[in-house]
Amino acid sequence: MNIVLNIILAVQMITAVAMIGLILVQHGKGADMGAAFGSGGSGSLFGASGSANFMSRTTAVLATVFFVATLMLAYFGNLRPASTGSVLEGVAAAVPAGASSAAPAVVPAASVPAPAASGAAQIPSK
Repeated sequence: MNIVLNIILAVQMITAVAMIGLILVQHGKGADMGAAFGSGGSGSLFGASGSANFMSRTTAVLATVFFVATLMLAYFGNLRPASTGSVLEGVAAAVPAGASSAAPAVVPAASVPAPAASGAAQIPSK
């Protein structure tokens, strides 16, 4: 089960990094307006309209893969064992057999009395 979770987590991280890269490389809508009025040429690898379609579709596919991987991680993360026992039952089973739970805990007595609070009224004893 851990191998499956690690694979899903790796797919999620790779798609997240790829999506970040693709989103940062894409031109915004305002960049095309500037190029249309002659303030610069929009050079791209796939042409003026082909790059937007290719990159936007790739981003959509990566977003879908990221979303599915997130849902799968959430599903596998919330799977619980079938037992409805208490957490304390597991702790009680972990106590060694030689240790007795009926034995009282040994607390060392304080050898020095606690100091009286400063500013408190002292009641004289008779």
